[in-house]
Amino acid sequence: MNKSKLPKTDSVRRLAAFWDTHDVTDFEHELEEVDASVFIDRRGIHLPLDARYVKAIERMAQAQGVSPSELVRAWVLQGLTRQNEAERTRTPRKAGSSRRPRNGKAA
Repeated sequence: MNKSKLPKTDSVRRLAAFWDTHDVTDFEHELEEVDASVFIDRRGIHLPLDARYVKAIERMAQAQGVSPSELVRAWVLQGLTRQNEAERTRTPRKAGSSRRPRNGKAA
């Protein structure tokens, strides 16, 4: 069985560079038709960080076998999940209510 030479990347730039130098007919035996969209509309956020933080993230990502972007994305998603869970568990206060105890005295 031949090892696939198709790139394993989600980078549009890398895929474009690959297909600029290859012909899809050379890979017909590896292609399969799909019903769903392959490319998901995702938007990126540029996050400027000091070099020391970038290096630390790169070391951690390498230790986990993921890219720095994947690691930071996982952190953001974990934080958003925790924030959403915290917001769901909070009991909303009625408008105009105060933080004073029922006896009317300030704590």
